[in-house]
Amino acid sequence: MPETVLPEVVRRRGRYRRRLRSRIIVSFVLLGFCLTTLFAFATNWARMRVENQLVEDVMNRNLDASWQSYMRSGGTDVVAPVQQMRAFLFRPDKLDGLRRDYPEWEGLQDGIHTINGEDAEGKPFSYKVGVRKTPDAWFFIAYDMGQALRGEQQLNRALFLSVIIFSLLSWVLGWWSASRVMRPVSDLASRLRAYRGGAKHPEPLAPRFPDDEVGQLAEALDDYSERLTEVVQRDREFNADVSHELRTPLAVIRGATELLLARPNLDEKVLQRLQRIQRAEQQCSDLIGSLLLLSRNERAQGSSNVARVAEQLLESHRAQLGGKPLELVLEGSRELVVDAPESALSVALGNLIGNAVKYSQEGRVLVRVGANAVEVIDNGPGLSEKDAASLFQRGYRGTHAGHSQGGGIGLSIVSRLCALYGWQVDIRPGKERGVIATLTFAPELP
Repeated sequence: MPETVLPEVVRRRGRYRRRLRSRIIVSFVLLGFCLTTLFAFATNWARMRVENQLVEDVMNRNLDASWQSYMRSGGTDVVAPVQQMRAFLFRPDKLDGLRRDYPEWEGLQDGIHTINGEDAEGKPFSYKVGVRKTPDAWFFIAYDMGQALRGEQQLNRALFLSVIIFSLLSWVLGWWSASRVMRPVSDLASRLRAYRGGAKHPEPLAPRFPDDEVGQLAEALDDYSERLTEVVQRDREFNADVSHELRTPLAVIRGATELLLARPNLDEKVLQRLQRIQRAEQQCSDLIGSLLLLSRNERAQGSSNVARVAEQLLESHRAQLGGKPLELVLEGSRELVVDAPESALSVALGNLIGNAVKYSQEGRVLVRVGANAVEVIDNGPGLSEKDAASLFQRGYRGTHAGHSQGGGIGLSIVSRLCALYGWQVDIRPGKERGVIATLTFAPELP
């Protein structure tokens, strides 16, 4: 069996055990089984107790009747008036017959005793013996319990059969009750699954269910859905408004920058500042577009050459080093193309390169493009265990952040972009120092 099948089987079994319908059926079966078993045990115990009391009472009365018959007949007659019972009389001079025929009776005291054993043919027997010993004679009355044992076996079989029958009836009743009880819940779940968020205003659920617990749940879900729809709608409107309002001044900045850059004989410092403004405008436009797509959970169409985007990002950071002795190097494949717009790739890769440049005071930052991934390797202070566990949490700033600017949301945005486009991001400590950030792209679909 493939390794991926076993967890699925375990998950389905666990899900079946957790289903409310299964719990109801199992509860009914256990209740029926336990009650029937308890009833059978109590019935058998009561039968045995009553039977023993009745037998002992009959034997005591027969002992009295046999003694009176013996006294009235002058010691010649011993009668046991009840069937299944035999009376025995042994005088002191005739005890040899007792020891020969019934040796186990000799040591019995006055009262009722139970004798169990097997006969010569190996068949089990059981009887009760009533004993009354006097100086003149020893009286014994034997009551055969074979018929009672056969009745007990028949009763036990009947009780066992009743336990099975009532357990099956409990299962049928539990299944029927669970189906009736869970039908509205299953209907509610199927309607919720059928809605995938395509409609702006989902159809209310409460009118389709009676005014019971399920109806109250449907009403609560309708209220929650309405409030959630309002929040999502406000969020979309806000994002659209912000995107529109920010893009307008950025377009003005872009146009003015292009006009200024078109002028001949610009001073070198002025040219550098204008190019820096142009790069900052492009970064803002990319970031706004990526954030708008993230808010809508939509993937934009397009393709990007990873090496070209990385080179643009490195060139932008070179202009902002400010005399820092840091070398920014790009190496590796120039052919890697990913199925994503340059704006999304620029935001994801730009955050990784920006962090490497920010925390590296000297040495070099290496961007290596592979067959299906890109690595950003720096010589910074490294990565602590606490940082490694919390890097992608929104608002978290690493232990080496110090007084640097930033709100700690860059890597959170990277993580969300990776989830949107099916990429993977991994940040781990370097071999000696520094950090290695790896952005792995999803394989292209045929």
